[in-house]
Amino acid sequence: MGVKSDGGGGSGFESLLAARKSLAKTLEKSRVLASTLEQTGPRLEELSSRLPALEAAVYPMRNHKQILLGLGGHIDRAVGPASAVLRVFDAVHGLEESLLSDPQSDIWGYLAVVNRLEEALKFLSENCTVATQWLEDIVEYIGRHNVGEVCYLPRLRESLEGLRALQRDQDPSRLDGGLLDVALDKLEGEFRRLLVENSVLLPLSLPSDRPCIAPSPLPVPVVKKLQVILERLTVNDRLERCLEIYVDVRGGNARASLEALQLDYLQEEFISVLGKDEYIDQWTRHLEFAVKHLLDAEYKLCGEVYEKIGPDVWLGCFGKIALQAGMMGFLKFGETVANSKQDPIKLLKLLDIFDGLNKMRPDFNKLFGSKGCFEIQNRTRDLVKMVVEGACQIFRELLTQVELQRQRPAPSDGGVPMLVSFLSEYCNQLLEDPYRSILTQVLVIERSWRRESFQERILLEGIVSIIRALELNIETWSKSYGDPVLSHLFLMNNHWHFYVHTKGTKLGDLLGDAWLMEHQQYKEYYVAVYFKDSWGKLPSLLSREGLILFSGGRATARDLLKQRLKAFNVAFDDLYKKHAKWIIPDKELGAKICHLAVQALVPIYRSYMQNYGPLVEQDESPKKYAKYTAEDLERMLGGLFQQKTVKPLIELPKLSRTVTVGGANNGIINNGKTNLLRTSSAVI
Repeated sequence: MGVKSDGGGGSGFESLLAARKSLAKTLEKSRVLASTLEQTGPRLEELSSRLPALEAAVYPMRNHKQILLGLGGHIDRAVGPASAVLRVFDAVHGLEESLLSDPQSDIWGYLAVVNRLEEALKFLSENCTVATQWLEDIVEYIGRHNVGEVCYLPRLRESLEGLRALQRDQDPSRLDGGLLDVALDKLEGEFRRLLVENSVLLPLSLPSDRPCIAPSPLPVPVVKKLQVILERLTVNDRLERCLEIYVDVRGGNARASLEALQLDYLQEEFISVLGKDEYIDQWTRHLEFAVKHLLDAEYKLCGEVYEKIGPDVWLGCFGKIALQAGMMGFLKFGETVANSKQDPIKLLKLLDIFDGLNKMRPDFNKLFGSKGCFEIQNRTRDLVKMVVEGACQIFRELLTQVELQRQRPAPSDGGVPMLVSFLSEYCNQLLEDPYRSILTQVLVIERSWRRESFQERILLEGIVSIIRALELNIETWSKSYGDPVLSHLFLMNNHWHFYVHTKGTKLGDLLGDAWLMEHQQYKEYYVAVYFKDSWGKLPSLLSREGLILFSGGRATARDLLKQRLKAFNVAFDDLYKKHAKWIIPDKELGAKICHLAVQALVPIYRSYMQNYGPLVEQDESPKKYAKYTAEDLERMLGGLFQQKTVKPLIELPKLSRTVTVGGANNGIINNGKTNLLRTSSAVI
């Protein structure tokens, strides 16, 4: 290869020189680096020998960092629930002022706050456990890895144990320091206040033909408030307390409404219903008011207030109100009447009680048909049974008691025994409405209990038998008189009584026209016989025979006149003295008999004295023979048969089964059964 001599040869050479210099520098650096490496080698060996010890010293620091990184995850998981719980706790305390205020001013706002408190407590009860579990995990992690100051761990564990104890008690109210209990107490107080301030006494409403629709005893807005309060209290297990408050207030109000009617008679214990007619009538009227108006209104109100709770609850609540109002007092009064001594008036009163209960049967079934009113149900059922059986027993024993009276002495005044006058009216009452239909229904029920059929003739035949027994009593008593005149007077009075007091009545219709005409004819017959044997005998004593024949012998005529006037006076006085003790109860009949006596005796006596009276007027003692003037006789005869005061019916003795032996005047016959009725004529 050759070198060019042209101008380009110089630049190539320069390049080679530059390369040579660069290579020389590189070699120099390599020698310096080699020298440096030779010097560093021992140092590296020294460091290499120290690395194991350094690594052993650094290892615990690397492990602690990992533990702390793991602890951070635990803390992050616990902070969320715990902070949420704390925020809710703060919110609960923020409600305290509102919940401690009076709910009366704004019950709806107060209930909204209570609802918020309940939601907060529900959140706390559900999330406190979660937060506590996370905190326990942190404490366990710290304890297991010995992280942190050892002295703080026991305090953390003690705090967590306290939280666990609260959770085991399962008492959410303790989460708010008892704030919910205070709020619920205030709601109970408001519940009572609304009831008390809006409960007024229900005035007595007289029964009418038209049904009475009782309005709700509380305004609708008040009912709405009670419902929402009740809802909140029920959610918090305070339903029983609400029921107690409601029964106490409404039951007391119902009882006060009834006590305003003056029901003291319900507490009276008496043996006989005689003289208690007014009380029994009041009982029926007051019971109707209590059931159809007062308790019916309480029934509706209970249903409205406790509508959302359920029928079992409010029906039981109503049953307690009915008891507190005094329903048992009404039923006890009926039982007292049913258990009293037997007598005919009691039959009518038992029928009145049955009729009252029967008319209210739909109301009783509606109000007291639930199991919450079982006490009233059972007591009412027992009362109806006592009334039905008692009424049937008295009706069946009437005939027996009438027959027993046959052995009693006849009335000494010849009047109508009260047994006759009472039972003729009494039987007619039983045949007239309403007693006929009521007694028929009672007999039907009683016979159905005995699985026997009832026929209308049982009632009718029973009454006819009583009247027939009375007729036989009258015939028997009439034969006991020693004086036939009094016997005729007695029969005249009683036959006329039957005719007058049964004609045109249901009893008269049952016995028939032939029966009525028979008694009318008997009356006419005994009037004639009575008059013939009494006042009809006196005119014959005023004979004119002999007084005309001896017109010339005045002394003989005077003596004969004296004898006849003396005999007339003795007979008249004796007859008048007897009649002064006798009576004719019927004024029309008495006036008729007096008129007949006057017409039969006074004209004859007046004519007799006008013709022959002068014969004795000149006597030393003319009044001894001319004892009466015609006017005296007319006045005396016209004043006969004035009826004596009749003993009140209330004194009638009772039907009894007591076996007693006594005298004729003590109302007991030798078979031990008492008399049925006392009469104005001493028939006991």
